[in-house]
Amino acid sequence: MTDTSRDNLFSSPLGKVPAFAFDQAVVDVFPDMISRSVPGYETILAHTGELADRFVQANTHCYDLGCSLGASTMAVRQRIAGRGAKIIAVDNSTAMLSKCKTILEANADSTEVELVHSDICDIEISDASLVVMNFTLQFVPLEQRVALISKIYRGLNPGGCVIISEKLSFEPESLNQLLSELHHGFKRAQGYSDLEISQKRDSIENVLVPETLDSHIQRLRACGFQSASPWFQCFNFCSLVAIK
Repeated sequence: MTDTSRDNLFSSPLGKVPAFAFDQAVVDVFPDMISRSVPGYETILAHTGELADRFVQANTHCYDLGCSLGASTMAVRQRIAGRGAKIIAVDNSTAMLSKCKTILEANADSTEVELVHSDICDIEISDASLVVMNFTLQFVPLEQRVALISKIYRGLNPGGCVIISEKLSFEPESLNQLLSELHHGFKRAQGYSDLEISQKRDSIENVLVPETLDSHIQRLRACGFQSASPWFQCFNFCSLVAIK
């Protein structure tokens, strides 16, 4: 990790903190930002690959929705060689996709990857055996989430798998506060200052909208998934798996 790629976007007082956006400044520091901000991130990536190994069917589609720099795509790609499957990696940030393309080309593999610049709510899901949304759904407007999950369910083949990793909210508020404080302690241990933590929180508020675990499970089941469960949690971060 070079000094220029270390996340210091919120290290100086900003006055009016701008709303968080996946722009070039974030792209330049994103690997450092997410690894130092999301407890268990590397574990989630590793097991995304393991789940792909279990569920990806030959000659089908895999979707990485909100692919950012392609970490989940590469985790999947490493485990499905020789199956004739195609990974469709989608993001609405041109800066993210440009850097993702460079990273993927530097780590060539026989599995085809198609990069798509689009809002994930606008794309078609078809012939899918795996759909990954690692820390993506939380950025989708609440009123669009049911339609998105329903579309994914319809586009999945029987036996197909969805992975959804999210920041969660909790009830009662005392529990939510505890887990938030534990998360902030994790970030301090990664070298973030109280100023950085506070300004990042202000920046991402109303951009990232977390829900409770029950809300996620109930929506998945309402959309058709009868098998849906968390498989990993650390503080207020969780990954769920749902099978069609």
